[in-house]
Amino acid sequence: MRKENSDFKTAFVSEAGSHFDNRDYFAFVELDDMACYVVADGLDLDKEVRSAQMAVEVILESFMEKPSMSRRKIRQDLEAAHEWLKFESRRVRLKASVLVVVTDYTRMVWATCGNARLYQFRGGRVNLRSKDQSLTQLMLDQGRLAEDRNHNHEERGNLLNYMGRPDRFEPYVSDKMPLSDGDVLLLATQGVWEQVDLPEMLDALAEASDPESLTDTLEEVVLSKQQKSVNNYTAAAVYVNKTFTEKPKNIKKWILRGAMLLLTLAIAGGGVWYVKAKQAEKLAQTAVLMVESEEDGDRYASAGDYAKALKSYSEAKNAASKLKDKLHFQLLRGKQQVAQFLSDGDGYVQDGSYDMAVDSYNDALKQADKYKPFKAEDIKARIERAGAIEALSGVIKEGDKLFQEQDYNGALAVFQKAKKAAIEAEYESGQKKVEEKIEQTQAKIDNIYKETRTLKADNLEKKGDRSLAAMDYAAAIESYKLAQEIYQEIDKLERVLAMERKISQADEKLNPAVPAAGSAGESAGATAGAGGSAAGNLNQQQQAAADSAGGGQAGGSQQASGAAAGSSAKEPSGISSGGGETTAGGTGTAGTTSGNGKAGGNGGSKAGGNSGEGGTSGKGGNDTTGGNGGNGTNGGNDGNGSAGGNAGAGKTSENAGDGGNKPDTGAKAGNGADSKANESADAKSNTDADAEAGSANGGAASGTSPAGPSSSKGGNAS
Repeated sequence: MRKENSDFKTAFVSEAGSHFDNRDYFAFVELDDMACYVVADGLDLDKEVRSAQMAVEVILESFMEKPSMSRRKIRQDLEAAHEWLKFESRRVRLKASVLVVVTDYTRMVWATCGNARLYQFRGGRVNLRSKDQSLTQLMLDQGRLAEDRNHNHEERGNLLNYMGRPDRFEPYVSDKMPLSDGDVLLLATQGVWEQVDLPEMLDALAEASDPESLTDTLEEVVLSKQQKSVNNYTAAAVYVNKTFTEKPKNIKKWILRGAMLLLTLAIAGGGVWYVKAKQAEKLAQTAVLMVESEEDGDRYASAGDYAKALKSYSEAKNAASKLKDKLHFQLLRGKQQVAQFLSDGDGYVQDGSYDMAVDSYNDALKQADKYKPFKAEDIKARIERAGAIEALSGVIKEGDKLFQEQDYNGALAVFQKAKKAAIEAEYESGQKKVEEKIEQTQAKIDNIYKETRTLKADNLEKKGDRSLAAMDYAAAIESYKLAQEIYQEIDKLERVLAMERKISQADEKLNPAVPAAGSAGESAGATAGAGGSAAGNLNQQQQAAADSAGGGQAGGSQQASGAAAGSSAKEPSGISSGGGETTAGGTGTAGTTSGNGKAGGNGGSKAGGNSGEGGTSGKGGNDTTGGNGGNGTNGGNDGNGSAGGNAGAGKTSENAGDGGNKPDTGAKAGNGADSKANESADAKSNTDADAEAGSANGGAASGTSPAGPSSSKGGNAS
């Protein structure tokens, strides 16, 4: 339980600076017997994968599986993270600077690749500073650069070694170093050490009493420089307040153990040969792995799967490195490089960076003839495909522009063209994308068509409503049927049913049901019509008297055929009577309609003749002047039920003169729509009421019907 008997305190700060993403990463694990602290600075710009986080997680997982301070084990952990970054470099090469510190709470071992730094402070001074693997550090080691320019030299970011490097990976792993109580370990990325000078670090250390205050102070120093652009920065401080104290070793005991070991080796004799045999066996396995991995890479490259080929070539190259086979190492590195170019090109195409993809393909094409698995025609086809996909992207943008401008038909045509191009280019993801756009555009077109047809159907329905209100039932039915067809077409079933109801309503008004009493009305109308014809014929003597009295000509005759009257008598008591003739100045007869018949016969009227101001009517039953003969035009033309009764069969002769003053009501009598037939139905059959006045009597005829009497009387021409 070394941790319980020691006191290590840790704190860190890690921020993105003025950038959107923080590509630094720090993590640590403290076990009972050992602890591991790892900080990484991501050097790539991949938007999906965080190389720093990936490297730190792989290293800590390997450490936790088998905690060890062995330099070999730490190197293996770093190489595992390095290979993982290379494997994940499908689209963009993943790169990172990494610093690892492993301690057993008494000693420490640190390893680095890149320019992440370790500072060890002891007694307020710098006891250790790790070296960068950069061109600046190389110039410093060669004496070509002063020490104080190390943190701001222009080549400080030009790294000679880093995790994710495509060729040889050579991390530095230190020896075991003892820790003392009061030591402070500072792990920092470039964002911290390039902004904070060593004196500023020492000042911050002097002011701080714990790791939190130290990291906060360092952050304040970084931000106080007020740079226009602040890089990602990470600082982790480990305060070694108390180390684990080991028991003193028994030297005699170790001497005895050494002697026993030597004796054992001497007895065994062949122990060395056994070790060499195991080493030879391991080398043989490595050689087999190299050959098999190279064959796998060649097979994948021939099939065009360059991502898998890249992984196999990397494994084969690492095996050649372990075997120290320089010939195979150079060969496999070349194959790996070509596969890397092709894999990068495919990634650039997926990202839409077509110019970079073509450049990468061309780099691969220059070296493809050196290695049999890579086919120049396949690489050229990929270059052409990249150009086709770029053109396709332009077509899609054109379609998107038309879509935004609401030219959906034009956009659909462009997308159809793009789909064909995607199929020819074997660009499956692009084809899927275009098909989605086609579906979206077609939905817009269908929706607009449906809305247009709905508007047309609504207008037809409104037109039908207007026709129905105007009692033009046939036109209403036609409009409703047209609207119903459109609603059926666009699947608006509720509106289809609504039109069906409106059609039925209009049809009922156009063709009403005929009641059982209709035949009786027809019979009555026929009888009344016959009576009207008889009453309407004046004899020649009456005509002559009219001519001599008023100088007028015979008035028009109202006649209604029985057949016409009968056919229009659709009410239960339809009776019509035609009017007779009237002379100028006389009292015209007017047919009356009994019952509720709609048409009182089709009575036409003639002008009564211009009698001028000829004779005046004698006194009727009520001593009333008979009226002016000159107003006898359209005499007898009043077929209105009640008004006609007053004109043709008035109860007093004083109304006789008014019979010729209603030129318009006769037309109404012909249509029968406004006739007040019930008045005629209630009138009694009169004899010649004007006989007492000594006037000449016109012919009269009367007809009866089942609904009531209908009479017409000749006027009294004076």
